[in-house]
Amino acid sequence: MYDLLTERQKKILKKIIEEYVKTVEPVGSKTITEDKDFLYSSATIRNDMARLEELGLIEKEHISSGRVPTEAGYKIYVKLMMDEEKQKQTSYEFPLIDEIFERNRISREQAIQETMSLVSELTNYTSIVLGNSSEDAIIKKIQFVQIDYNLGVLLLVTNQGYVESKKILIPDTIDIDDIDKVVSILNENLKDVSIHDIDRKLREAFTSGRIKDRIEYHDRILGVFVNTISKMVENEYFLSGQSNLMDYPEFKDVNKVRDIYRAMEEKEILRLIDFNNNDLTVKIGRDLEVKAMEDCTMITVPYSSKDGYKGAIAIVGPKRMEYSKVIPLLEYIARNMRNF
Repeated sequence: MYDLLTERQKKILKKIIEEYVKTVEPVGSKTITEDKDFLYSSATIRNDMARLEELGLIEKEHISSGRVPTEAGYKIYVKLMMDEEKQKQTSYEFPLIDEIFERNRISREQAIQETMSLVSELTNYTSIVLGNSSEDAIIKKIQFVQIDYNLGVLLLVTNQGYVESKKILIPDTIDIDDIDKVVSILNENLKDVSIHDIDRKLREAFTSGRIKDRIEYHDRILGVFVNTISKMVENEYFLSGQSNLMDYPEFKDVNKVRDIYRAMEEKEILRLIDFNNNDLTVKIGRDLEVKAMEDCTMITVPYSSKDGYKGAIAIVGPKRMEYSKVIPLLEYIARNMRNF
């Protein structure tokens, strides 16, 4: 489709989309002819707009003489914009982002969360951070710290330098000494074991009798700990600016907003993010394959840190998103993450 367009038609499509993003109003030929950068006759512009409509890149909305972009039109626009950026080779600067990354003693998690919170404020869209799970990590130490009579924290240290923690409620029927014994057993049997091999290693230990005779009634505690460890290594994610979508006319329908919130709360939205993909991806409308998000766009950029940690950052907003503003910003953040 891209190759079917003349340079003039590409320019007109770009103008229509950028006007629509700003005004949320259908764009007519008059708007284009009044722009001093378009030195074409009204008839020429109308003919080109008719061609863009024929190709399914713009469409009439109701009885208005103006046109609005379609999903296909937005996709062409993104390609146009990215091609232009490659030719320009613009070096972007984002001082507010730099301030966060240059701060001393800031952790990777804190840096990325603060950065994406700032992105939500700057763009007025919803931002998402998704980190890969630690299932391939090797266990180095498991520790339990009691912080109250019925509350403790389970600490998990891995070879990747991560220290995961999870609070655990201690039933009245369980003595702290029993917990210490179970932690000792776990450390003996799971040291240098990858996290996704936990179940297999423990089954082997039970079968061989290495821990069967020692576990006695501690199996209940063991089950709680193993379940907790499994949850600790699930994909980490962070959402910011969920309510921003309500500022856009596309999402004034309460039911639509509720469905989007549900997709976020139930982590359905996270399945749309692939941080193993090395390229920036732009999913528009039906590409998202989530009914509630048919009026949305998601832009995702993967990142990796110097210690091999992988993740992805994403922005969710209306289809008429300010792509030229969001894409360079996300790519800039992803490049900075390489230093952590």
